Amino acid sequence: MAQTGLLIFLLISILLLDQATGQASKFKARKHSKRRVKEKDGDLKNQIDKLWLEVNSLKEMQALQTVCLRGTKIHKKCYLASEGAKHFHEANENCIAKGGTLAIPRDNDETNSLQDYGKKSLPGVANFWLGITDMVNEGKFVDVNGMALNYFNWDRSQPSGGKRENCVLFSQSSQGKWRDEVCRTVKRYICEFLIP
Repeated sequence: MAQTGLLIFLLISILLLDQATGQASKFKARKHSKRRVKEKDGDLKNQIDKLWLEVNSLKEMQALQTVCLRGTKIHKKCYLASEGAKHFHEANENCIAKGGTLAIPRDNDETNSLQDYGKKSLPGVANFWLGITDMVNEGKFVDVNGMALNYFNWDRSQPSGGKRENCVLFSQSSQGKWRDEVCRTVKRYICEFLIP
């Protein structure tokens, strides 16, 4: 009888031990499974983020192609003439909203190309805004991004406006020479878009 009791005790102990180790291994399996799910979630999130970047890049390229089709492509830039006239700040904000800036000629070739495009797309317009200003530091003209300029094309006796005239015009009548002007003056403008 003592042997039967001992045998029952051993059987119950083995069953309990087996059940306890089974639950521990199930817990470990769940823990590993959760870790794998988190890793897969992280991988999926990274893939989704990469896809969104690609989609946004494609949208930007499509928008740029649309701009280039409506305007003109010159020297790794697209130019698009404005439909109407605005003061300097509104013109610049309009170009930024479209993904560009006001046009900034960086050398004689770009000046000549911009002049040709301006004559063709803005007939009868004597001058238009450029993305150049000295609003931050009087007498130090920079582009609208705050970058220093290495090229200047001032008309004779220009710049002449002192603290009053802080924005720059492209003068068609002076073969693309620059003039400083009061920023609140309403003028036509050309937006510039860099082609990657």
